[in-house]
Amino acid sequence: MTLSALNHSDQAAFTAFLGPLFEHSPWVAAETWAHRPFRDEAHLHAALCGTMLAAAPERQLSLIRAHPDLAGRLARQKQLTAESNREQASAGLDQLSDAELAEFQRLNDAYRAKFGFPFVICARLNAKAAILAAMQARLEQDPAAEQATALAEIGRIAGLRLRDALPVHPESPRNR
Repeated sequence: MTLSALNHSDQAAFTAFLGPLFEHSPWVAAETWAHRPFRDEAHLHAALCGTMLAAAPERQLSLIRAHPDLAGRLARQKQLTAESNREQASAGLDQLSDAELAEFQRLNDAYRAKFGFPFVICARLNAKAAILAAMQARLEQDPAAEQATALAEIGRIAGLRLRDALPVHPESPRNR
């Protein structure tokens, strides 16, 4: 679907197309629909992130909790969304040694115990070593700072997913 088609779509079509940008949270797209028309991909992404950031803290927490653990049980059971599966694979998280898998599990458990939600990072922009280092470092943050960091990472993830979803046109800033 093109940006023009999204700008002219009904709320159901808009939400169906953009809902997967935010893990199991189509409400972000549904609530952004009313802000049409969007000038370009960046404007649409900013509006989607604005909806996410304007949501009540409980709703934001629910969005964060909708994300799977990195290299976690759902990944091992092949139950990730197609998007999450591709993103974790791009970081090499589908090819971990037993020792690496154990370290991810240890850090996932420590992170969830401290913050009450899964560690979220844009896996496509990080290799597994960088992800492990970020997990260690972010365990030192306070809960409010970590929730803000998780939401920023969700915005990055959504931006890359949006870029994948929209066709590229010759006049697009992505092609300059």
